[in-house]
Amino acid sequence: MPRTDRPHPRHDDAPTGPARLDRIDRDLLTLLLADARATYQELGRHVRLSANTVADRVRRLRKDGVIRGYRAELDHAVLGHGMEMLSDVRLREATDRAEFEQRLADVPQVVGAMRLTGEYDYQLRVVCTDAREFETVIDVLKRDLGVRELRSRLLLHEVPLRPERILHA
Repeated sequence: MPRTDRPHPRHDDAPTGPARLDRIDRDLLTLLLADARATYQELGRHVRLSANTVADRVRRLRKDGVIRGYRAELDHAVLGHGMEMLSDVRLREATDRAEFEQRLADVPQVVGAMRLTGEYDYQLRVVCTDAREFETVIDVLKRDLGVRELRSRLLLHEVPLRPERILHA
């Protein structure tokens, strides 16, 4: 089974409509969300199809953009970055959004970013070892990346919701 990631599709590359999924596609997606390393043979046993048929279906789901990639999920606390924040960011007026997004890659503590509507421009997910490191990240964002205002909240814990629920809604 392919293990490579590709970048998230750009808005203009996105499929024009929702993908049509049958019960088997939904079951395969549920299984892959639980274990992205499952082999086609293992998946086939669960959905009662041959490994080749499962491989064809998974390739189609990737081609259609339903599956964007396969990832390892890191535990930041185990890696020594036990302080995690969600930070709402407002950019200075003259800041170029595309450049801001590109330059976020230079701040390794920023592990997620979403562009928003409303009062703030972005929400960042930031992981740090302690408050001093977070203060340094704030300084870099304001000085080097064009951030005018930042409102942060400490993440206490993440509620474990099952992403496959949307497949059966």
